[in-house]
Amino acid sequence: MRTPSYFFVNKLLMHPAAKPVVFGLALLPLCWLVGAVATDALGANPAEALIRSLGDWTLRMLCLVLAVTPARVMTGTPALARFRRMLGLFVFFYAMLHLLAYAWFDMGFDGAEIARDVTKRPFILVGMLAGLWLLVLAATSFNRAIRWMGGPRWRMLHRAVYAIAVLAILHFYWMRAGKNDFAEVAVYAVLLAALLGWRVWHRLQQRRKPPAPDRASDGH
Repeated sequence: MRTPSYFFVNKLLMHPAAKPVVFGLALLPLCWLVGAVATDALGANPAEALIRSLGDWTLRMLCLVLAVTPARVMTGTPALARFRRMLGLFVFFYAMLHLLAYAWFDMGFDGAEIARDVTKRPFILVGMLAGLWLLVLAATSFNRAIRWMGGPRWRMLHRAVYAIAVLAILHFYWMRAGKNDFAEVAVYAVLLAALLGWRVWHRLQQRRKPPAPDRASDGH
């Protein structure tokens, strides 16, 4: 039975102001980082702190996107789905800022040096692959792409977000391996494993459901 609080929450989520509010909240990390750069509050190595912070926020946004469907199903709040595309584009946005900061502050936009770094350090290669995959998903996230590709093919392509999550964790793990600092990696790995595990479990549950009865066959 749906309670009054359910209808209140659903009404809030469907309000025209809900999307601008979520958009503003998703921009807050960037605003904080810009302020930290302007006030020299990123520590002794601000370039490294900025690159890593943007990478961290990419992972957090990815976790948030993957949490939308479980939250929608478990709370019975379908209105949550209307924020998934926006949050997915913010994953791409923060990933591209992460890549831009690396190319600028670490490599000085030297293409040859970046290419050497990709071949020399596996975690850079994995990060680049995840970024390219995110680019494909972002480019095909709009209604016109869905109509052009067709729903089934579009959904199959966008399931690549699971592979992107694995690549993101691998990128993070290899980056921290040099300092033997795996505590934060473990937190993200467990969280993403739980979210992806829920999706596998939910898909299996959906397949086990008996088909709806054919009402025409029983004379109704």
